Order: sequence, then structure tokens, then C-alpha cells
Amino acid sequence: MPVASSTATSGRLLSLLSLLQVRRDWPGALLAGRLGVSERTVRRDVDRLRELGYSIQAVKGPEGGYRLEPGIKLPPLLFDEEQAVALAVALRSAAGTGAGIEEAAVRALDTVRQVLPTRLRQRVDVLEIAAAGGTPVQVDPEILLALSAAIRATEEVRFDYAAPSRPADAEPRRLQPHHLLVRSGRWYLVGWEARRPDWRTYRVDRMTLRVPNGPRFTPREVPGGDVAAFLSARFKGSETDTWPCRGEVILGLPVTDVAPFAGDGVAEEATPGKTRLRTGSWSWAALAAGLLRFDCEIDVMGPPELRAAFAELAGRATRAADGGGAPAAKSRPKILDAEAAR
Repeated sequence: MPVASSTATSGRLLSLLSLLQVRRDWPGALLAGRLGVSERTVRRDVDRLRELGYSIQAVKGPEGGYRLEPGIKLPPLLFDEEQAVALAVALRSAAGTGAGIEEAAVRALDTVRQVLPTRLRQRVDVLEIAAAGGTPVQVDPEILLALSAAIRATEEVRFDYAAPSRPADAEPRRLQPHHLLVRSGRWYLVGWEARRPDWRTYRVDRMTLRVPNGPRFTPREVPGGDVAAFLSARFKGSETDTWPCRGEVILGLPVTDVAPFAGDGVAEEATPGKTRLRTGSWSWAALAAGLLRFDCEIDVMGPPELRAAFAELAGRATRAADGGGAPAAKSRPKILDAEAAR
């Protein structure tokens, strides 16, 4: 009999903890009704959870009630099955962020795995996640936390920046930080630089923070309102998330051979065995060179700038094959925020 009573109490405590985690405030009467016990029993169960390290505050008011608050130590956590699987997926994905938490994530995943039911453990064990877009660049997690705190506090950050092939600045840079995001295994900080003034993007792994932070600032909206699209546009050398140079060609290959390598271009069948491809790049020369990788006959539909770029590349190829000297170098096309791209 005592065993049955103890089992019932333990199960009720888990149910109570689960309820407290999914809603901020719980009236005592409502908790009692959900658990099928008296309000007095709820009060005793709350006291038991407090003894286990959970910070549960009494809520004043006409109905009274309880609220689960952060405590001074980390007590046991309770997850449902979907949350446990989601946590395991997130921990396995951590290795692809370059946030410097891989070892801790592996230990946390092992802890979660040990308490999973067998069927859920088998689902987690077969999960394999690989980072796409190259090897992640490691970033000190303390820098990520410091930048996140500055963004929340709307405080200007001061830092030294180690860009390749560029002399170090005599003074630290100053930036109003707005967003932290990861792209192809690299962390980037997007912010407003009042000194120039302009939106800037910096690779976090090249930043050395100075303390203390600068003054508070009033946040402004990233152009377009979508920071992911804004960063993508910067890598395309454009003010918007579109390539500045776009063209259309007919490739002498079936669409099934072109589509997997079309990137963000649009590939469709032109005639049997041939593909119409509409795509873009940051310069006409880059667009022409990218199309040559298909190693097939190319019919340029437009615009004239793309046809001229092919002619220029043909001349360069001829000179390279003959070993002749190159003509005077042309100025490079403007790439916005090139520091972040390098």
C-alpha cells in the first residue's frame, strides 16, 4: 500500500511540474481540478517540488495560485516526447554552427539520451546531421553571448577587426549591433555604423571586443525588414536580394542535368535535350564564367552585356593559351560590404 501511494504521489508531482511549465500562472483550484485532488494536496505537492529545487512562487489575487520561476540552481527538467526529440536534434545540429559549444553539446546529448525511452533513443541514434556550405568557422561562445547582450541592451559595441590583407585600424571600430546570424558555417554581426553612416556586416570570428560597451542607441529597422534577405543581398553585391547581373541562355543539356546545379536560377526544358536557364551573378564576367562550367553549347538569349562578357572571356582564354600579355586591368565591380565576404 505505501508503495502504491508513493508511486501515485511521484506521478502526480510529475504531472504538476509539467502543468507549471506550460503556463505562467495557475490558479490553485484549476490545478486541483486538472490533477483530481484537493487544493490542500496541491499545496503539499508544491512544497515537495520546492524541496527538490524548483522555485515556485505563490501568486496573489482573488483565485490565488502558483508560478514556476527561475531558481538559483538548475533542477531536474521535464520534457514531453516531442520536446525531448527536438532537444536531441538541436544538440546534434550544434556542431554545424561554429559557436564553440560542440563538446558541451555532445555531453548534453549523452545526458538526454540516457533518460529517453528505448523507442525514442533509437530514433535519435539514427539521426545524422552534417554541416552544409563548408567547414564551420569556430567562434568563442562568450563573444556571441556578449554581442547578444549588447543587442538586447541596445548598446554600441567597440571592437578590433582582423580583416585579411588589410592593415589594423589605429582605433577600434564602433557599431550599433542589430542582428547576429549564421550563414554557411560563419557567424555575422549586422549593425549600423554611425561614423560613415551605413549598414555594415562583420564576421564575428574576426572581432576582438573592447570593454566597456559604448552608449545606448535607438534601434532602427534593417533595409527591407528581413535581416536574412539583407545579408544575402550583400553577398550578391546588391541593395536587394537579387543578382545585379541577370541573363538567359539555352544550354545544350537536358533539364535533368542542369537543374541540380542551377542554384537559385530557373531551369526549364526549352526543347528535348536543351534547357532554358535564367540566372544571375554579381558581375557579367562571373555570370559567363559560371555558365561555362556546364561544358556544353550555349546560346545567349540576352542581354547584350552577357554576350559581351563571353567575348571578353574568350579573348582572355586565347591570350592565356598563347602565353601573351594581358591588357590593362579593369576596375573591379563594386561589391557591397566586401569585408564580410572575405
